[in-house]
Amino acid sequence: MNANAVSLTQIVKSFGTVRAVDGLTLEIPQGQTVALLGPNGAGKSTTISVLLGLTAPDAGRAEVFGGAPEAAVRAGRMGAMPQEGGLIPRVTVGELIAFVAGTYGTPLPVERVLATARLTGRAGRRADRLSGGQAQRVRFALALAGDPDLIILDEPTAALDVEARREFWQSMRRFAARGRTVLFSTHYLEEADEHADRIVVIDRGRVIADGTSREIKKAVALTRVSLTVTGPTSWLAGLPGVAQIEIRGDRAHLRSTDADATVVALAEAGAVHDLEVSPADLEDAFLALTSPLTEGSAA
Repeated sequence: MNANAVSLTQIVKSFGTVRAVDGLTLEIPQGQTVALLGPNGAGKSTTISVLLGLTAPDAGRAEVFGGAPEAAVRAGRMGAMPQEGGLIPRVTVGELIAFVAGTYGTPLPVERVLATARLTGRAGRRADRLSGGQAQRVRFALALAGDPDLIILDEPTAALDVEARREFWQSMRRFAARGRTVLFSTHYLEEADEHADRIVVIDRGRVIADGTSREIKKAVALTRVSLTVTGPTSWLAGLPGVAQIEIRGDRAHLRSTDADATVVALAEAGAVHDLEVSPADLEDAFLALTSPLTEGSAA
């Protein structure tokens, strides 16, 4: 039995002159929950498309449970939840799930799918008359219908409110608790931090970091130094240890490789105002890995 649910070996995919995936290699053992992170244009969606058998790579090999991705989909071993997509109108949630389940050889019972996706009380509702969070849970239920061993989620909680996101991840944990494999991409770094066993960061079509959240934070060796600033801030980039700057209103957030040296330099410049020093979080590590030295404003 192949120990890996996913094996991507030296995957290359270009669109015209743009190389979206550039020699990407990734293995995911069965039973892991893995977060795939990267900035816009990093190659996440193309990688997922190759993994689902929707896009053929220009070079390299993609395998799911030791075979072609298309075979895993046909056998019901792999389910997918796209980032968005409409639901069939004028059918109930229960009818839609039953129809999709009927296309697989050994599907989960509809009642179990509804329970896992927290939709039991919505089975009689029309699928096209649901809230955004409920519709997203229906897409999750459709991905579960074939009783897959691997589920792939592309930005599963995009545009959901806080409560809907919380309910979705409760459903996801119930699925993963059965020993199933999960691969999800997300822009919500706190979701990766909380729900993933392992985090893979890609940029420019390559894996640039791979490990637990703690390992990735430790690898970048950063500390966050925050202070209140007035007037120009460009001089902050020249402080010792500063790797990146982010300005939010009147607060400057410096990501430093040598917090002691940074704080001493700030003190010598008479700029220690409401100073805070804290360990790097996953967002700090992600930005350090994927962004050059920058100064900018957060929305």
